Amino acid sequence: MTAISGEGASSESIAYVETEDVSADAIRIVESAQQSVYRAVNVSMVWRNWLIGRRIAVEELKEADRADYGEQLIRRLSEDIAAAGYKGLNRRTLYYCVQFYRAFPKIVNALRSQSGLLTWTHYRSLLRVTDAKARDWYEHEALAQNWSSRTLDRNIDTQYYERMLLSQHPDRVRREMESKTEPYQQDKLEFIKNPVVAEYLGLDPKTDFTEFKLESSILANLQKFLLELGKGYAFVARQQRIHTDENDYYIDLVFYNYMLKCFVLIDLKTTRITHQDVGQMDMYVRMYDERMRGPGDNPTLGIVLCSETSEDIARYSVLHDSDQLFAAKYKLYLPTEEQLRAEIEMQKRIFAMQQRDAENQKNLGRGTRL
Repeated sequence: MTAISGEGASSESIAYVETEDVSADAIRIVESAQQSVYRAVNVSMVWRNWLIGRRIAVEELKEADRADYGEQLIRRLSEDIAAAGYKGLNRRTLYYCVQFYRAFPKIVNALRSQSGLLTWTHYRSLLRVTDAKARDWYEHEALAQNWSSRTLDRNIDTQYYERMLLSQHPDRVRREMESKTEPYQQDKLEFIKNPVVAEYLGLDPKTDFTEFKLESSILANLQKFLLELGKGYAFVARQQRIHTDENDYYIDLVFYNYMLKCFVLIDLKTTRITHQDVGQMDMYVRMYDERMRGPGDNPTLGIVLCSETSEDIARYSVLHDSDQLFAAKYKLYLPTEEQLRAEIEMQKRIFAMQQRDAENQKNLGRGTRL
């Protein structure tokens, strides 16, 4: 076996090893090269966000006597950065940058050495942990155990740290966690496929074909899920077309709830929810009220679902001209955000496993033909 490292190569260099298996050697070179690129992109992104957070924090100190200065500053910065043609640094992200700098003030040493560093998605998840001791523990474990960002998210959501502390059998808790997060650990391209990374590189973060398949899978099962709730749902249509003089509009799912005596519209987004999405649903609701609502029907309801990350959210349309009694029924018969979030997360996991199984079968087929 022969190993070669280029002149002046660092620990980030591409691995080259000669064995008896030329295919394995070539694959090792490809994987090593990809990992080198991913590390460079990640370090650059984390370094950028830490520095932006530091710069904002320094500027805020100059106007510490003005309570609203920080909010005004971030609003102006987000507008100026967008006007300069750079994506991915909206107000929410800028707030994360400031929190990142304040929560990890000493990370600059890891940034300069490019070691002991997680991805920006990891750090954004860690910012949800308010207890500093727990946050440090999650950071250490994510680095030591090479957790994917999805594994970290899952462990934070299920209070893995607290359960490990309280359990008399921590090994069992750890084994259970590893079993449940195994699918999350399989995707070697998770970081580079993140829409945040795509925006950082100036690429189009959309993957239309994959998004369409994911959307179809979620909607098909969401339809069954709502009907199985047993709270008065009757299925009306999928991709229902509403025609106007100017355009055609398509609503993902339409139900009628005979308990609420109203139509329920559902729109699914495979990207982060925007004000435009909420505005579009409001338009759908008003159009449906005007064209489809019967004399005895209550106002139409609209739900916008976002399935981009584990932070899935639901947005319900405003209850137009509804009384308190109807509002109470609305809360009783519609699924909760927690129910919707859990269902979407489950369907995303199933979809990911199906895609992986299909890819494995395809690779096996290629191997058989060879």
